[in-house]
Amino acid sequence: MPGYSSERDRGFGGPRFGGSRGGSLGGKKFGNPGEKLTKKKWNLDELPKFEKNFYQEHPDVARRPMQEIEQYRASKEITVKGHNCPKPVMNFYEANFPANVMEVIQRQNFTEPTAIQAQGWPVALSGLDMVGVAQTGSGKTLSYLLPAIVHINHQPFLERGDGPICLVLAPTRELAQQVQQVAAEYGRACRLKSTCIYGGAPKGPQIRDLERGVEICIATPGRLIDFLEAGKTNLRRCTYLVLDEADRMLDMGFEPQIRKIVEQIRPDRQTLMWSATWPKEVRQLAEDFLKEYVHINIGALELSANHNILQIVDVCHDVEKDDKLIRLMEEIMSEKENKTIVFVETKRRCDDLTRKMRRDGWPAMGIHGDKSQQERDWVLNEFKHGKAPILIATDVASRGLVFSHKGAVFVARPRHDNRRTRGGWRTNGSDRLDASSPIER
Repeated sequence: MPGYSSERDRGFGGPRFGGSRGGSLGGKKFGNPGEKLTKKKWNLDELPKFEKNFYQEHPDVARRPMQEIEQYRASKEITVKGHNCPKPVMNFYEANFPANVMEVIQRQNFTEPTAIQAQGWPVALSGLDMVGVAQTGSGKTLSYLLPAIVHINHQPFLERGDGPICLVLAPTRELAQQVQQVAAEYGRACRLKSTCIYGGAPKGPQIRDLERGVEICIATPGRLIDFLEAGKTNLRRCTYLVLDEADRMLDMGFEPQIRKIVEQIRPDRQTLMWSATWPKEVRQLAEDFLKEYVHINIGALELSANHNILQIVDVCHDVEKDDKLIRLMEEIMSEKENKTIVFVETKRRCDDLTRKMRRDGWPAMGIHGDKSQQERDWVLNEFKHGKAPILIATDVASRGLVFSHKGAVFVARPRHDNRRTRGGWRTNGSDRLDASSPIER
């Protein structure tokens, strides 16, 4: 039953401004997701026309010689594939965002765009389909949300019964909520309403948000399908589609749901796919959903670990793990400000290890997909503020969570522990990532 595990989803100045807030899987876990949704037959000649290209190249960018552009791309490890890719913007003002958006950026005290933003903004603002491959925490959220605001502001106002103009699909409720926080902050400046819909939370408030009308909807696939099947929303007005953490969504078995959702969106939409990795499954999804897209890759083309983090792999037997973990905790937690995330493979292991560590006097808390949304939010808040500096988690917390303090990560059991490494070792022991600097945002 791919995609229906509770751990997975139970969980610029254009002519307009205009819609609010809210979720993922509902109560059903079995059957064919989206079986009540019929594939739409689109006649582009009958669809209302809409604009996608709003990019006006700044004079400073236009005057910049290609040699300087290539040097910048090389220094930021930006690789670009595709036709008619615009030059990157090296400063925020060069993107020509509206003044109210720039005010929010200035309040954030950002000094310059990140690599994915510098190259991604001109592409997205040009109305091109694109794939952005960059590590988690590299600024991808603003890479697609700010062009989305520009796109929305050039579309007609929402009318009663209209669904969102921008749809962002995210794999987990935690990531969806974080995207919603950013969307609300920047959207508020442009009088745009956004909502976050996900499973594990009451449907009523989410439905009310959709009925009032929202320009931006951030959703996990399961709950969105529930609402589409129930007629609580529609995607007739959706012209800007974002697939965030696409590789993660495929890992979690969401491909059937994603395909059902995309079938409800007009084919001449603008589609942006964002991923931390570029396996063949994600490549196939891009080929199916995107047209003549620009591919932006940040960093080495080969998959590799983050070189800013010291990684120590300790291969051991299962019976040795608990003792090794305790020794590591004594070492890591000797500094009062440190925090630790312990990743485990199963929910049972998460609960068992949390109970054991608490019995031994360690301030640990657990998080996994079977816990209620209220409890998950509370645990994450306790961890972020240092009240419970040890977090035991399944892969529900493996991406997109922001922790701004020094910390360490101990992986109690890698997910693919039966795969051989290049050297022939089986990594059925523990992986420890000892971060001496703040975990990346």
